[in-house]
Amino acid sequence: MKLGRSLPERLVALHELAFDLRWTWSHEADALWQRVDRTTWQRTRNPWTVLNATTGERFEALTADREFLADLDRWQAARQAYLSHVGWFARHPQTETLPAVAWFSMEFGLGDALPLYAGGLGVLAGDFLKSASDLGMPTIGVGLLYRHGYFRQILDAAGRQHEAYPANDPADMPIEAMHSADGCRVRVSLSLPGRTVWLRVWRAIVGRTKLYLLDSNDPENGPVDRGITGSLYGGGTENRLLQEIALGVGGWKLIADLHPEVEICHLNEGHAAFAVLERIRLFAEAHNLTFAEALWATRAGNVFTTHTPTAAAFDRYPIQLLRLYGQAWLQSLNAETRLSRQLKPDHIIALGREASGQYFNMAYLACRGSAHCFGVSRLHGAVSRWIFRDLFQRWPIDEVPFQHVTNGVHVPSWDSAAADTLWTAACGKMRWRDAAEDACGLVEKIDDETLWTARAAARAELVHKVRARLRTHLSGRGMQEDIVRQADTVLDPNVLTIGLARRFTNYKRPDLLLWDRARLERLLTHDVRPLQLVLAGKAHPDDEGGKRAIQAWHGFAQETRNRRRVVFLEDYDIGLAQDLVQGVDLWINTPRRPWEACGTSGMKVLVNGGLNLSTLDGWWDEAYAPDVGWAIGQRDGTNATVLNDGDADNTAARDNADAEELMALLETIIVPEFYQRDAKGIPRAWVARMRRSMTTLTLRFSATRMVQDYVDQAYSPAAQMLRARVTDNTRLARRMAAWAERVTRQWPDIHIGQPSLAATEDGPAMSVPIYLGELTLSDVRVEAYAEAMSADGPEAAVLHPVEGVSGAIGGHVFVGPISTKRPLNDYTVRVMPSFAGIRVPAEIGLIRWGQ
Repeated sequence: MKLGRSLPERLVALHELAFDLRWTWSHEADALWQRVDRTTWQRTRNPWTVLNATTGERFEALTADREFLADLDRWQAARQAYLSHVGWFARHPQTETLPAVAWFSMEFGLGDALPLYAGGLGVLAGDFLKSASDLGMPTIGVGLLYRHGYFRQILDAAGRQHEAYPANDPADMPIEAMHSADGCRVRVSLSLPGRTVWLRVWRAIVGRTKLYLLDSNDPENGPVDRGITGSLYGGGTENRLLQEIALGVGGWKLIADLHPEVEICHLNEGHAAFAVLERIRLFAEAHNLTFAEALWATRAGNVFTTHTPTAAAFDRYPIQLLRLYGQAWLQSLNAETRLSRQLKPDHIIALGREASGQYFNMAYLACRGSAHCFGVSRLHGAVSRWIFRDLFQRWPIDEVPFQHVTNGVHVPSWDSAAADTLWTAACGKMRWRDAAEDACGLVEKIDDETLWTARAAARAELVHKVRARLRTHLSGRGMQEDIVRQADTVLDPNVLTIGLARRFTNYKRPDLLLWDRARLERLLTHDVRPLQLVLAGKAHPDDEGGKRAIQAWHGFAQETRNRRRVVFLEDYDIGLAQDLVQGVDLWINTPRRPWEACGTSGMKVLVNGGLNLSTLDGWWDEAYAPDVGWAIGQRDGTNATVLNDGDADNTAARDNADAEELMALLETIIVPEFYQRDAKGIPRAWVARMRRSMTTLTLRFSATRMVQDYVDQAYSPAAQMLRARVTDNTRLARRMAAWAERVTRQWPDIHIGQPSLAATEDGPAMSVPIYLGELTLSDVRVEAYAEAMSADGPEAAVLHPVEGVSGAIGGHVFVGPISTKRPLNDYTVRVMPSFAGIRVPAEIGLIRWGQ
């Protein structure tokens, strides 16, 4: 978006600096913006707002300020150096073959200047774009521009949550309307039942990455359609479907028009899964392919990441609603193509249909339309294999094709000024851009006094910010001055400070600390070793249980004996989250395992020297070690019973046990360790734990590592698969489609005979006759499979054809060695499809088992 007036020529660089959202994590130019307009800067910390609020007279004065101009030149040069830096991606061994990526997400959390997020999913998407920029990976974000975004939280005097939906005015946001070369607005069309809907296109600059946002508030649309992008996750079932059509179909149209170089479509959750269908349509029409042929070609370039720990959370729609909108999409097809002549609504519906036949599941569409599927932590990978098992019936759970890339956080967005100074002195400014393996190891050499001083400074800064924020909230409600002044006495910069902030909902158990209030109060008010709590969080507008938990904490904090030690801050957002993770000594997270797919809030304290106390769920399940923090509960529970939350008695028993362990850890280990000081006033054991956490976990759970993992585990192999299938006029993709259709049709004819044990020179072997009907030997892979008996996992011995079966059509004897340690009846023969370059069972889930 352009400013409402022109800047003096000498100050044009201010527009570039303000428009680039790199300022959300690079604070090198903060002093510059403070000099432009100190009052607006201190109130908003938003360069774009500062630029819009500054008068022409002030700009003229700045053009005569030589010191200011010198600073402006220096920061503009720093930005150009950042943009031209040869990043990790350019130095990757396979740079020439690595692809450009389109990252689709329903929400993006980049900072308070773009309030287009509800929680962790959006913040993760924002952190991905930032780290992709740091690493120089060509990435395009695709999302929606919401007129109202997610709600802002207001707590009344009784602690009851209320929701406000302030409008997002594009003129006040660091985004620009896209225009074509002839000056017309860039728009994307959607074919909907009985009408065409237009989506306007906006662009945000995020360092070296771009974020495109689609907006239905176009004057040519009807009133209802102008509201499609009215509110994030708002408007009911049909509007939610329309938002997802806009994101997926409209988003891929946009990518095809503006960035044809993109090869990888990354679906951040199933919301954007309709991009799979639009990619098929455009590719099929360009190459005159059938639906199946285009699916086999494009699926190789699609990556799906699910963040959901339970199938009940997936977006699903009645089949009849999909038929209605699917028919409109079909009518947009080019009538002269093979796709148009053979495609029916059922082809589309089949990709998302649930087993019941009543609903269309967006996550199923994303899974069936992607060759590469991921969970967001090691534990969540296992949970995802369980959740999606119905799509791969008769396959062992361990072979359901879901891998994992554990989420990470964009470290520069979350480190405090004190932490940044400390890390820069130890590792240099480039530490998160070059991802040197030894960067964190250098922190090991920082002495205890320096670490503890930095931690104390960050805690004191948090106390200052909490008081200021609380004062603003109280005065904004019209409270009496004596009540407002009480904000100046909350918290103590020398007391163990615990942070607890999240979405308030049942499975996260945000009130676990309140299980035994008297016990907690004794910890808070201890004469020698007190602790203090800073809390924040929102509940979904329809989540009454979450609202009651907020009310309970608010009431607890308002009690006279707790008021100085407990603060609940309203309207949890990125800015507040940054303050909390930078200043707290200990971060608490208490979800029921395994309901936290990953959780990234605890990762954000690592760089700042904060420690974690959490249930062994999500990322903490793989991060925890006794010398880096503390854990609640045991590593168990990834089955359906736990995922369904079990029965009420078991759930209550587990909650009680976890609450008891939480309090015991605080009373007997954590609080004493924090206050056990030497003659210099330094808690040596606590600082040692801080150092170990910082050095072993910070890079490991950074978005830098996450992006690199996706490049190596998803994008690079996906690009290779895609290129192989589309070269030579899509010859391989067409062969795959024909092969899959033939094998699927003939699969029921496979029969597996009785296996027997054969002796060979190399030991025992299994021999089994198999009758393939009209299938050929090259169509199948035969194995003797035995379930896992230990941590070594299951066994799968390949059986090879050695001779035909006399008098049988398509009959062959397969033989292969098996383990000498297990009896023959431990093994079951199985037959699977086999075609070079096809991922089984991700792309074709056929399997036949013997008796």
